[in-house]
Amino acid sequence: MYTVFTFFMIVSLMVMSPGPNGALLLKTVPASGKKHGYWNVVGIVTAFYLHGTISVLGLSAIIVSSAHLYFAVKLIGALYLAYLGINALISALRRTGISSGSTSVKVLVTEKSLVTSFFEGLLTNLLNPKVSIFYLAAFPQFIDFQQGAIAVSYGLITIHAVFSAVWFSSLVLLIGRSTSFLKSKQFSTVLQSATGTLLLWFSYQLAKAK
Repeated sequence: MYTVFTFFMIVSLMVMSPGPNGALLLKTVPASGKKHGYWNVVGIVTAFYLHGTISVLGLSAIIVSSAHLYFAVKLIGALYLAYLGINALISALRRTGISSGSTSVKVLVTEKSLVTSFFEGLLTNLLNPKVSIFYLAAFPQFIDFQQGAIAVSYGLITIHAVFSAVWFSSLVLLIGRSTSFLKSKQFSTVLQSATGTLLLWFSYQLAKAK
């Protein structure tokens, strides 16, 4: 029980720290609505299970131990975050020429499919090798590999995934309840610009990480 609680405290602090997931939700919910934000969250949680499975199978160790593979994954992840950031900045520029009427908002909401929102959440995390590194570092500390290591590993992944789902879904709800304010023309432009800049900063931080 102590081991589980310790792991929970570590992942809760990690999840609640400002990062690309929160920035992604700030980009998605005001522009496309809460439903798209929730699908971002589904993608985020799915990525944790994929990272966990890769770690359990030992592939993450290969990626991390190979400088070339690690650099490739890190670079792809950084480029993807940059892509999201640039999209947010373009959205901010477009909003300067869009009226704040309900018709214009409806057009924005229908621009993107739920599948796209899912893959945005999935790729934002799947292309971040730091998640795999975290699992590779954490699993040996919390798992007895002589007793049901796979089951315990997925139990720890589930703790991480469930807390993330609750935390980020709460953020979606909070952002969504401020929709009328967030969708005002002036504030929306500022928010999208700030979110785009933040995503570009996270892209830079990921690219330069060793």
